[in-house]
Amino acid sequence: MTNPTDLLPVGLEDRLPASARAITLAMRAALDAVEAHGYDRVRPPLLEFEASLAARMEGVETQTMFRFVDPASLRTLALRSDITPQIGRIAATSLKEAARPLRLAYCGDTALIAAGQLDPARERLQLGAELIGADTVAAAREIVAVAIEACQAAGLTGLSVDFTLPDLVDTLAAQGLTRDPDTIEAIRRELDTKDAGGLRAVGGEAYLPLLYAAGPFAEALSKLRDLDAGGALATRLDGLEAIAARVPDEVRITLDPTERHGFEYQTWFGFTLYASGVRGAAGRGGTYTIAGTEEAATGFTLYIDRIADAGAEPEAERKLYLPLGHDPERAAALRAEGWRTCAALSANEDGDEHARALGCTHILQDGEPTDLT
Repeated sequence: MTNPTDLLPVGLEDRLPASARAITLAMRAALDAVEAHGYDRVRPPLLEFEASLAARMEGVETQTMFRFVDPASLRTLALRSDITPQIGRIAATSLKEAARPLRLAYCGDTALIAAGQLDPARERLQLGAELIGADTVAAAREIVAVAIEACQAAGLTGLSVDFTLPDLVDTLAAQGLTRDPDTIEAIRRELDTKDAGGLRAVGGEAYLPLLYAAGPFAEALSKLRDLDAGGALATRLDGLEAIAARVPDEVRITLDPTERHGFEYQTWFGFTLYASGVRGAAGRGGTYTIAGTEEAATGFTLYIDRIADAGAEPEAERKLYLPLGHDPERAAALRAEGWRTCAALSANEDGDEHARALGCTHILQDGEPTDLT
């Protein structure tokens, strides 16, 4: 019978050695890919003042975060659910004098009070990069390219990227399609649910063509250009085309111009990454503004634990058993060559059988690794 004190809360789990190793390898590979493009890693704290986390990005909901009173300051602390707002704070404070564009990378745990039905996890390992101080097509192209490269480095295959225009409704409404704020919000809601009947019912018939301007990128972009009679979207559509031109040929590209889920604080451009075997999105990104300084930024976030679960199987590791009385200098030299070692601690542990039980693939004999398989 399971001891109740050994149970974990819903949505949380232990990662045992094989799973933890896969996550670590994926994390290292993705970070190496990001850092190779000049992104410097920062490590913000796990906890911050609630007001600080809410102040840097529009759309950040602290109600989804674990919150409690700090006994030292008597102010409300929050356990982060997203690291991007913390990067915005760092850029606006500690690194406000740093040269722009500022390239920052990060990796750390996040937590949610409640998760969705499709993804019950309440803890995620989030890895990402932010390009701060540039609101250009070139910046967006770089971020998309680096995100794809990081996914591939982590072992993902069958990649696809889905572009969106998060403020599309606002842009079209500003051209006179709709003026009433309540109607605009109702239109957003019906577009979110892809409900043509509901869209007509709330007075959004002019937006109906947007429901059908989705799918493979070239086809969907052409439909959007046909709809953009007034030229309100021309610059953005040209930008999307330029961004897509840098996506590798093996990556599938789609466009869903009205998709807003997961883009609560993005401005004109957003994208979602999908891959074979990954449940849900592998990552998301886009353009946004850092509140307080109103500085433009572009970035992406990858969900490394999801990616590791779907990535390529790690190469079989070499684990060397060191019997009692082994030469420690020789063992150190083998570790420097990439071997993992596991040393015997007592006479009861010696022998090939025990070495295999500990997961060792080789045993040190006469100063050389001998295969146990």
